[in-house]
Amino acid sequence: MSRPARIWAHVGEAFYNAVMTYVPSHTVRIATLRLWGARIGRDCSLLRGTTVLGIAHLEIGEAVSIGFRCVLDARGGLTIGSNTVIASDTHFVGAFHDVHAPDFPAILEPIVVEEFAWLAVRSTVLCGVTIGRGAVVSACSLVREDVPAMDIVAGVPAVSVGTRRSTLDYRPVFRPLFF
Repeated sequence: MSRPARIWAHVGEAFYNAVMTYVPSHTVRIATLRLWGARIGRDCSLLRGTTVLGIAHLEIGEAVSIGFRCVLDARGGLTIGSNTVIASDTHFVGAFHDVHAPDFPAILEPIVVEEFAWLAVRSTVLCGVTIGRGAVVSACSLVREDVPAMDIVAGVPAVSVGTRRSTLDYRPVFRPLFF
């Protein structure tokens, strides 16, 4: 990416996170993210106070509901599949540092959340992780490893506690006015 393009990306990110994330309109917030390169499907909701890093590397499917005050760190790539629910205060951490390297470099890795997943309140997903189709991450869990499809995980670190039995026949369109 050229220097002017990097500067423009930083301006967009700063503008979104300082101003637009608090505008009481899903349509305006999502349009702003699209303007700076995010790919976002129809019928999505993004509640106020959500921070987005690496906007151009964010890809969200259709009918995705994202709660208040989430952190979407897409610097290494963040893909969220359709019909997914991400509860408030959920954090996606898209980078880490190599603590053994003398220059302490940042290492960016993608995060993938497949369709019909549900991430409950205050869950955290680290970079390099894939959350499978229909998987559930319980509240306050820390996901450090891939989660298989339809698995239910909980804890710090998250471990399997069961299997989901849903038919996954839903479309979570949630767009409350002024939120």
